[in-house]
Amino acid sequence: MATDLNEFVINRDEIISAAKARGESDLMIRKKEAALDKIDSLEMPKPDKTKITRWDFFSVSNPVTEGTIYDSLDDLPDSVQELLDREQTRNIYVQHNNTPAFLRVSEELKDKGVIIESIAEASENHPELVEKYFMTEGVKMDEHKLTAYHAAMLNGGIFVYVPKNVKIEDPVQMVLLHDDEKASLFNHVLIVADEGSELTYVENYLSSVEESSEQINIISEVIAKDNAKVTYGAVDFLAEGFTGYVSHRGVAGRDATVDWALGLMNDSNAIYDNTTYLMGDNSSSNLKTVVVGRGSQTQNFTTEIVQYGQDTVGHILKHGVMRDAATGIFNGIGHIKDGGTRSDAQQESRVLMLSEKARGDANPILLIDEDDVTAGHAASVGRVDPIQMFYLMSRGISRKEAERLVIHGFLAPVVKALPVESVKNQLRDIIELKVLAK
Repeated sequence: MATDLNEFVINRDEIISAAKARGESDLMIRKKEAALDKIDSLEMPKPDKTKITRWDFFSVSNPVTEGTIYDSLDDLPDSVQELLDREQTRNIYVQHNNTPAFLRVSEELKDKGVIIESIAEASENHPELVEKYFMTEGVKMDEHKLTAYHAAMLNGGIFVYVPKNVKIEDPVQMVLLHDDEKASLFNHVLIVADEGSELTYVENYLSSVEESSEQINIISEVIAKDNAKVTYGAVDFLAEGFTGYVSHRGVAGRDATVDWALGLMNDSNAIYDNTTYLMGDNSSSNLKTVVVGRGSQTQNFTTEIVQYGQDTVGHILKHGVMRDAATGIFNGIGHIKDGGTRSDAQQESRVLMLSEKARGDANPILLIDEDDVTAGHAASVGRVDPIQMFYLMSRGISRKEAERLVIHGFLAPVVKALPVESVKNQLRDIIELKVLAK
């Protein structure tokens, strides 16, 4: 009989005692206690077409794994240095395993009231702001067992607050360096852009170990108030062997924009939930993701834009490549709610399979509760176009190089959307490694 690993026993007293021993803030202790009070009554999420009952989301070797604290930008490891654009890197937070390792924020932003801190520090210094937005509008703590477990085990992350009408010109960058195979990542990213503000945020999750048997439970919440704009770019490349739950959530007010460009390159089994709520009239979200699966990993990607306001625009673009015996499920949902008059919901999901055992499944869904709207979808799953290959090879290009050019062209729409050149280059390098290395 198959074992359901989601029945793992969670020791409430041990988790709270450990958090108190680490000196966590009163706010975070209360949040953890509230999550643990609810967790037993909550169900596991049920991603469409992916059975996760035998996935172990709960075994954690160490609640917090220490890392190195760095004194200056020049002291950061080479793997981090390569991700930085020296001309733009004025505001950066580095986390090493579960340790806040380095923070630099320009004096100009501090003077304007911008807050960029680790989530732990922010819960001490700005408890009223963190409590107002932490798992209240984007992700609810009691959505399911994994969101509650995230709150209970939280061991890292960043808080960014941009005051009204403040426009940050240089990107805010977060880099997490994972180099301990026993380190689990329960990271929380909380971004609040107040009315009329603008922010570009770029993150990188990077493993330097080949394999880990620990957990990824990462949640990002982006709150864009009226007339605010947030651009969120990410390249995540964590090791094989993790079991992962990753959620990106956005909430957009009136005339607000939340745009995403996500390179989801992790090598582990994982379920992803990328959902944006367009609450205000004239709000918009352009969500682009690129995915590469290899080995025997299984990944489920559910991407949804829910449109409540009038005249909203929600566009989803997902391109995935599966090789070896990897499996990718791509669920795209455009949902225009009753009252969302004149709204526009569009989505496109395309998957390339590079081997006989690779599997891709694209499932476009439109849920329309309003009459006066525009909506459409496109989906395709297949192999590299032989006509494209023939054309390139007829020009003297080798088969391997022709395949390389086709794949880079296929993934280019998302790569181009990343807002930092060094991060674009990183994603291109990862694509080379994951797709083209034999």
